[in-house]
Amino acid sequence: MTNKLQEFSDEMADLVEGAAESVLRVEARRRLPATGIAWSENLIVTAHHVVEFDEDIGIGLADGGRVSAELVGRDPRRDLALLRVEQALRPANRAEAQGLRAGNLVLALGRPRTNISATLGVATGVVSAERRRKRMKRKSERGKKGGMKQWKGEWKGRRWRKRLFWEGGGMGFAPGGFIRSDVLMYPGFSGGPLLGADGVVYGMNTSGFGAGASLALPVAAIAESVAALLQDGKIASGYLGVGVQAAALPAPVAEELDQEAGLLIVSIEPDSPAAQAGALVGDILTALADEAVEDIDDLQALLAGIPVGSDVKTQFVRGGVLQEGSVRIGAN
Repeated sequence: MTNKLQEFSDEMADLVEGAAESVLRVEARRRLPATGIAWSENLIVTAHHVVEFDEDIGIGLADGGRVSAELVGRDPRRDLALLRVEQALRPANRAEAQGLRAGNLVLALGRPRTNISATLGVATGVVSAERRRKRMKRKSERGKKGGMKQWKGEWKGRRWRKRLFWEGGGMGFAPGGFIRSDVLMYPGFSGGPLLGADGVVYGMNTSGFGAGASLALPVAAIAESVAALLQDGKIASGYLGVGVQAAALPAPVAEELDQEAGLLIVSIEPDSPAAQAGALVGDILTALADEAVEDIDDLQALLAGIPVGSDVKTQFVRGGVLQEGSVRIGAN
């Protein structure tokens, strides 16, 4: 009688073995190394938050060898970094479409160990959900005790300091969404592949968004960031061309919107997107792309998540009257 469980176990081991050569060790921080995915013959994708060094980056290969890598660029919005090596790699077998559903079996692969570089770590789990950014809610919708806030971060020398706040599993922003699973993210697994039961890579695992969540950036989002980094070396962030400061809204408008503050426009750059949209000094911006803005962090988070060139709605107060308009997001 055939042992079905043993067959299943062997098939899972075969999937891991088939993907192993494309799973690399990334040595780019002072503590435990992390993991990377061979994206093409000479490109590696990994998690942005594990790349603390811009230079002297080491890559551990599946056969125990080690090569050097250069940093091509970063996409902090998606916690992604792109590396290049002068080495023929075996590219991962990537999914052509997002075929995972809640309940599908997945495997997270990692290669963070340095003492036995050929050792591959594996964790299994199931997909919980594929989620996308939730709309930032006004106070009346989100309640007095919080609700969704936004991702904030700043580049400090060689380290990225970040915070992500959660409400019900939603995240501030990550263009392209993410895959959430119950896979146990062992130390050093960030940057490694999320494998489906078909042996295909569906995403890049990361713990960089905080709150102990097991998240993976989908292959389609990775491809978008890689293309932009190869073309420009950086990710273009949204730009309006205004100087702003937080300001209290007129009482009638605040009551109508159930929103206490907006952003007072104190300066406008010539020929900027805001100038072309007809913005005036003294306007108070209350919403962008149908999402409330009450402080500068709100605006920065929104601009980081809106594609450059998009035409989006604006809401603002002019002369005490609430008005609507539109603006085309420029590139900074």
